[in-house]
Amino acid sequence: MDLPQPSPTPLDLICPAGSLPALKEAVNHGASAVYLGMRDATNARNFAGLNFDEAAMAAGVSYAHARGCQVFMALNTYPQASQPERWQRAMDQAVNVGVDAIILADPGLMRYANQRHPRLRLHLSVQGSATNHDAIHFYHRQFGISRAVLPRVLSLDQVRQVVQKTPVEIEVFGFGSLCVMVEGRCALSSYVTGESPNTHGVCSPAKAVRWQETPQGLESRLNGVLIDRYGPGESAGYPTLCKGRFDVEDDENYYAIEEPTSLNTLTLLPQLHQMGVKAIKLEGRQRSPAYVAQVTRVWREAIDECMAQPQHYTPRGSWMASLDQVAEGQQHTLGAYHRPWK
Repeated sequence: MDLPQPSPTPLDLICPAGSLPALKEAVNHGASAVYLGMRDATNARNFAGLNFDEAAMAAGVSYAHARGCQVFMALNTYPQASQPERWQRAMDQAVNVGVDAIILADPGLMRYANQRHPRLRLHLSVQGSATNHDAIHFYHRQFGISRAVLPRVLSLDQVRQVVQKTPVEIEVFGFGSLCVMVEGRCALSSYVTGESPNTHGVCSPAKAVRWQETPQGLESRLNGVLIDRYGPGESAGYPTLCKGRFDVEDDENYYAIEEPTSLNTLTLLPQLHQMGVKAIKLEGRQRSPAYVAQVTRVWREAIDECMAQPQHYTPRGSWMASLDQVAEGQQHTLGAYHRPWK
């Protein structure tokens, strides 16, 4: 039986913060909440030069809270048997500096949170791969999660069904990089590098990345595997196996697994709001503070306009152009939300 649905409430805007400058840009341009991670394998964007230590996180929490913005910490990789204390310590540090919620996927960490920090708000990470209401109910009953972030593999109708059948707040991705896998179950990076993003915190670890100028063009390799080759003047992307170009039959070369493009759901805002989605999440903790400022500004304007006039809302051309400037491949898609064959 479907649960009775409350009247739609304003959409929260959840923005990425890969650094303290990025956090400040998100807060200054209208984020409802920012999400960040520690400078280690406990979060799934463990790139060199990014993320927070405890002092920087405390400064970020203070800055955000003073301006009415919440802070969530992503503790969204899976603890290893040899050192679960690292993940537990990261949670303790986050609680000490006053974060508003922890985004996590591992049931063991959820149990630790319930026992050690019973009043801590828990959000189920997209890494938990919960794609139906029964899975979300399990985490809600067992560990008291109050929000779930849905993987980017559901159609709009499937999202609606999940929202209707669970009391847990639902957060969906609105803009940013796509993943060809169901989040939480990617094996491509570990296939090539031996390190899973779900345990080491990064897809395509920097130590495995190599660039080389050759007579055929600039080549990018991942642990020795040729991922892509770029011609003169062609923009080169960071090498990930899923978005490489490969020779397939009769020497045809193309993006055989996934073409670089960004999810952009500006056109779906009224529908997402009406069906009861609680929050829109922007991807990009690995991106620059300038990127964070640009996408946060656009989405803040769009959400405010949609809330004010949902019946007359139409995305502005300037918003779309601004987002396409920072999109992968400078193009966008509705991804799995739009499935014309269904």
